[in-house]
Amino acid sequence: MTDQLGATILPEGIRFAVRSATASRISVSIFDGDKEATHELTREDDIFSATIPGLGEGTRYGFRADGDYDPWLGLWFDPDKFLIDPYAVEIDRPYVYDGRLATRRGEGEDTASLMPKAVARKLEPLTPMPPLFQPGGLIYEVPVRAFTMLHPEVPMKLRGTIAALAQPAIIKHLKKLGVSAVELMPITAWIDERHLPPLGLTNAWGYNPVSFMALDPRLAPGGLIELRDTVAALREAGIGVILDLVFNHTGESDVQGPTLSLRGLDNPAYYRHATGKPDTLINDTGTGNTLACDHPAVRQLVLDSLRHFVRYAGVDGFRFDLASILGRTASGFDPNACLFEEMRRDELLRDRVLIAEPWDIGPGGYQLGHFPEAFLEWNDKYRDDVRRFWRGDPGMIGRLATRLAGSSDVFGGEGKSHTRTVNFIAAHDGMTLADITAYEHKHNEANGEENRDGHDDNISWNNGVEGKTNDAKILIHRDNDRRALLATLFASRGTIMLTAGDESGRTQRGNNNAYAQDNEIAWFDWEKRDIGLEEFATHLSRLRAGSALTSTEFLSEHDVEWLTETGAPMTESEWNDAERRCFTMLMPTLSKTREGGRFAILVNGDWRAAAFSLPLSEGLVWEVADTQAGLIGGRVLSVHGRSIALVVEVNMKEQEPYDGS
Repeated sequence: MTDQLGATILPEGIRFAVRSATASRISVSIFDGDKEATHELTREDDIFSATIPGLGEGTRYGFRADGDYDPWLGLWFDPDKFLIDPYAVEIDRPYVYDGRLATRRGEGEDTASLMPKAVARKLEPLTPMPPLFQPGGLIYEVPVRAFTMLHPEVPMKLRGTIAALAQPAIIKHLKKLGVSAVELMPITAWIDERHLPPLGLTNAWGYNPVSFMALDPRLAPGGLIELRDTVAALREAGIGVILDLVFNHTGESDVQGPTLSLRGLDNPAYYRHATGKPDTLINDTGTGNTLACDHPAVRQLVLDSLRHFVRYAGVDGFRFDLASILGRTASGFDPNACLFEEMRRDELLRDRVLIAEPWDIGPGGYQLGHFPEAFLEWNDKYRDDVRRFWRGDPGMIGRLATRLAGSSDVFGGEGKSHTRTVNFIAAHDGMTLADITAYEHKHNEANGEENRDGHDDNISWNNGVEGKTNDAKILIHRDNDRRALLATLFASRGTIMLTAGDESGRTQRGNNNAYAQDNEIAWFDWEKRDIGLEEFATHLSRLRAGSALTSTEFLSEHDVEWLTETGAPMTESEWNDAERRCFTMLMPTLSKTREGGRFAILVNGDWRAAAFSLPLSEGLVWEVADTQAGLIGGRVLSVHGRSIALVVEVNMKEQEPYDGS
């Protein structure tokens, strides 16, 4: 049961319970202001617990653990290290990195003054509601702080917080875009990486967690109630909430990192270590440590964290960072890992949205297409192939067609009927959509690492000038390319994801690793939005909503025709023509709810406009559904260079501008 661990408020006081298989003693420290009272916990098997009478909601506390101190054996017990409860549901202030948190036993000072305190809360469960989000919808990736810091209609005191997302102006923007669910980048409490404070920088993304249930006070000064109320407000507007969670590593980092919680309680259980080398942490994350998600204690902590956010906040589901680690065992990645099976069987979790970032940097870590059927997966092959096509790489039309149709090469086979792809052009990690068309190289100088950090291969282009320019011709080309990228995304089969601000031309000045930029580089400037691009994205979203493009079923030969620009079926030689840049994807109907009215996606990757011919049905005419094409005759359309155009077949007698219905 969830209440077996952590702080459970009872009529007679608070029961504190924490798990450790290797500690010899654990005590709980209760704080009244700066005054600390310590109570020894009693051990039963691997659980240390005690009920302290007279305590109630709002009690501030933490743990201290003692035992052997031998880092060579993976043992880090030090009673001078104040430890946060892994099951804390609230902390009283953010984590702040301090080198004294990483001192060895006997060499440092007591760390209680350097650490936040856990806060005991009695939470009321919500009535379970099914998720609003369904596969095929539009996910909007949101960094809470950066998204709301500069919004002029959000009250100053709410800017940068979860509560800001419930403001009418924010909800209006989300509804205008047709967002099905917001995916909140990490909101649980994190700590800065140790190299950032000397650089005058802070972690702005939150992918360095310490606590898995407690929200970061900077984002949620109102605690879990703030998240619950925001979820309710978004849900009332028809928008689901997905939490981006990090269960692959913690901010305790490598052996030079701080002792904050798990390391000081039971390092051998919570982290993966090299075989026969208990002093050596496995680093499948690139961050110094890796959680042992096949260990029963870690599995329980992960599952209880997920249940916590469903039971008390009502979220739709979860996106898992570096999710291959969730299925890692001593022999490698296992799609049938216990943790996956437990998620699938759990009464609270089995209907939740589950999204995997299906890779890590460890051996065999790239697992795109190999997660259990319950998971949607971030599809980096979609991202890369779409970028390569619009960059102008040769021989890409076959790959682009496969991506538009749902990536059956990745998610099909073995009788599978539905795609699990999450299609995206850009995400938090990498260049923004606008920067893809304006920077050929990364520009991470502001990160303080001499531009060494971040990916070097961005599959980006600058249209003739690197970065900012006043050249009108280049600006037109960039705008055209951004529209082509957006049109490709919204014309793709399956679930799609848009990163907040990409619909409005948000730039990070070429920075492709803005994790440490809690400033104007990463903040969404609402006053400098590209309104024309935003309206284009809004129109595309309306066209897509309720259409066959939101279906996750794989297309059969009866569902689609692939044509050349002349209207003839594509031949094998044409598919294999490395210089070919044009094709048509013709489908029986745009609507999922009515017959007739074929629609076509016309792809012109050439710099020049191209004339496309389409077959014509009796009594019907083709009508342009967006602004990227113009009708020449009843069945011939001129598509702008480097553009995707959507056209629909309508009744000649009832012809009127198509509104997506």
